[in-house]
Amino acid sequence: MPVKKLTEEFLLSFSLLLKQDFGRVFLNILKWLFFSVMIGCIVGSASALFLVTLNWATNYRESHLWMISILPIAGLVIGLAYQYWGKEVVKGNNLLIEELQSPKKIIPLVMAPLIFAGTIITHLFGGSAGREGTAVQIGGAFADQFTKLFKLNPNDRKIILISGISAGFASVFGTPLAGAVFGLEVFVVGSLMYSAILPSFITAIIADYACKAWGVGHTQYSISAVPEMNTISLLLSMTAGILFGLTARSFSALNHSISNLFSIIKYPPLRPLFGGILLIAMIYLIDNTRFIGLGIPVISESFMKQEPYYTFAIKLFLTALTLGCGFKGGEVTPLFFIGATLGSFLSVFMPLPVGLLAGMGFVAVFSGAANTPLACIFMGVELFGTDSGVYIALACITAYLFSGHKGIYKSQMIGSPKHLFLKRHQFLR
Repeated sequence: MPVKKLTEEFLLSFSLLLKQDFGRVFLNILKWLFFSVMIGCIVGSASALFLVTLNWATNYRESHLWMISILPIAGLVIGLAYQYWGKEVVKGNNLLIEELQSPKKIIPLVMAPLIFAGTIITHLFGGSAGREGTAVQIGGAFADQFTKLFKLNPNDRKIILISGISAGFASVFGTPLAGAVFGLEVFVVGSLMYSAILPSFITAIIADYACKAWGVGHTQYSISAVPEMNTISLLLSMTAGILFGLTARSFSALNHSISNLFSIIKYPPLRPLFGGILLIAMIYLIDNTRFIGLGIPVISESFMKQEPYYTFAIKLFLTALTLGCGFKGGEVTPLFFIGATLGSFLSVFMPLPVGLLAGMGFVAVFSGAANTPLACIFMGVELFGTDSGVYIALACITAYLFSGHKGIYKSQMIGSPKHLFLKRHQFLR
């Protein structure tokens, strides 16, 4: 066969293949662009409503401190709501992770209003909790309804769920890059699902934009001074990272232990009732409301001055008790509080700026507790800028390595162990 004819046939075959591949890629992008816009707008708007309501609840509680005395009754109400309407979704974030690993059943839409109301009640009456878990569950619940509506296959359903998780995280914190990576990173330790990378990023960006379009802002933090990197600062960053990782490990262990302890009470609605009584006793003993709710003022303060050694420990215990006994909310903002105040205190011993140590702890404790170092590095850069990026990265990675394999999410699986003594794909339970 002449060379010319061979060349022509090759070029023809190549052009047809190129057209087919380009067409499939283009159609796939259009499909996920459609889903991303829909999910991003819905979840971003839901996050905006949630943040506004949460801000109202916080302000109202601080103006009416007598409401803290009703915390046990509020816990009972939350417990009864989940007992009679939310047994299928009581696992919260762990349910989303389990569905990503082994798809079984569409996430009930009731998860969204239940976690929304449960979190607002927790904060309104003085519980110590966060907001990430709420936004992630709202995002996952709304996103999974598209699976049923469009009859998506199991692989597409995973991508939809990841997109919803990314949208919730991105919009509630105003960090679209961290939100996108968090959705890709959270369900298997040491592994990313790259088939979801495009929709995850697009959905996170749109959700963040949608939330801000409603006029809802986010707390701004800044690190005023970042020293030049040298051998000493490198070692100090890693040392701080070790302490942050051990703190994350302590929080996860205490949270699970308290949850196991309260499981002795066979009727679940009574668990937050009795937990609420203990919380009230502790709050009145401390005689301070700095440690309840989100604790944003204390977080902001820790970037400017050294916090006492006990600040992070009190918040750690109150949050573990609040969530362990059955109140609703997230762990992440309390972890920000714990990390930032611990970092601020470490400036007593470490010759690094207080703001830098607070920023490192802010994301590093979360990195260790959630086993999501990449998302936390992105978050640190988005919140504090690139100047502190190397310090942030070192602290997050070291904290991740020293926090152990048991994190705040019991259903996480291990795709790539942190050390050689653990089998791959082992559950973290």
